[in-house]
Amino acid sequence: MLMSLIIPVIKPVSQMKLESGSRVTIPNISWQEFESILQEMGQKRTSRICYYQDTLEIMVPLPEHEKSKDLISDMVKILLKRTGRKYEPFGSTTFKKENTAGVEPDACFYIDNYQQMMGKRRLQYDDPPPDLAIEIDVTSKTTLSAYESLEVPELWIYNQGELIIYLLENGKYIKANSSLIFPDVPLTQIIPTIIELSWQVGTVQALEELENFIEKKS
Repeated sequence: MLMSLIIPVIKPVSQMKLESGSRVTIPNISWQEFESILQEMGQKRTSRICYYQDTLEIMVPLPEHEKSKDLISDMVKILLKRTGRKYEPFGSTTFKKENTAGVEPDACFYIDNYQQMMGKRRLQYDDPPPDLAIEIDVTSKTTLSAYESLEVPELWIYNQGELIIYLLENGKYIKANSSLIFPDVPLTQIIPTIIELSWQVGTVQALEELENFIEKKS
């Protein structure tokens, strides 16, 4: 009688073929395995990762995701310039808290701590978190928990035409009607409006509309 053996086949995560817009969740990943996966995947990739307490999520954005990300980043830069504040953008840098969390925002900004981060080519373990992180099309509890663990003060999530602002209070995020960074700007109305407008008239004109709005309010 022949006996069959089931031999597990382990392939590198980098060989996973994920379609645009897809997301995969992998449980029971140790911190050491997470670090190995990051090295294996490399820096030049379109996917985004999020890790929190042994759970790894990998997401591949859609083209429209990228457009929303770029538009919101441009809007943040316009608003910061109009309010006379300097900043350092850190894009989709991987932020980590050892043995607990790792996340790659779609975009992020150092504002209060911009001077400390000027000229930085690599993050150090004692560097502060970004003042603002931006995520597109994310509703995952893993993602929110990772940002809470990293103590990012303000998180924006844009999902299906809605902007949700989260502010960190006592280590937990609460939904807020306005931003601490731009308290006088109705972001939850303006950002979805400008993004929708960009599909109709183009990015440049949509951003010009934002600048016109700011000028009228100032």
